[in-house]
Amino acid sequence: MDSTSLIGMSLVCAMGAMSPGPSLAVVLRNTISGGRTQGVMTGIGHGIGFGIYALMAIMGLSALLLANENVFNLLQWAGAAVLLWLAYNMLTHHSSGPAEEHESQGRKGFAEGFMIAFLNPKILVFLVAVFSQFIDPEMSNPDRVVMALIAGIIDTTWYVLVAAVLAGTSLIDQLRANAVLIDRSIGTVLLMLAVLLVAKTLGLDIS
Repeated sequence: MDSTSLIGMSLVCAMGAMSPGPSLAVVLRNTISGGRTQGVMTGIGHGIGFGIYALMAIMGLSALLLANENVFNLLQWAGAAVLLWLAYNMLTHHSSGPAEEHESQGRKGFAEGFMIAFLNPKILVFLVAVFSQFIDPEMSNPDRVVMALIAGIIDTTWYVLVAAVLAGTSLIDQLRANAVLIDRSIGTVLLMLAVLLVAKTLGLDIS
């Protein structure tokens, strides 16, 4: 496996993970409302969903999914439904005081992180574009799996780091004091993203 290609792919994946979007918004929100455990588990769930798509992309299985318009659209509709569900929860959520970390919150964070990644086929399109630039057609399957694992680990590490670092600072208390406002703001953004995704899936031009 070419080390230059591996480094280049890693940098692109890192920049993709760091870019603002619904994934980062959900990780931040869960860390603020549910504490470190929920935020970290959201990052882990997102990384696993991302890693599954990375494996599909690098093994060539993505072609089957992208070629099947019905399956692709189904994923987009499911993604829009998740965004709407998260937006509704945030827009109607009322803070109940300091966050307490429970196992159930960890499961909730994991599920939300996984869904926000796995039900976003744009991630698969992104990974197909990334891997097409860095893989060798003669590359062995073990090497392909390693590259997919690295992509998943980079994604997981970034979001877990965001949650862990944020939860360990005094900033989290300031953010938690404004949790309702933050929930409303993030919920509004997710609602707008869901509407745009629905419009795109229906083929509507709202630009």
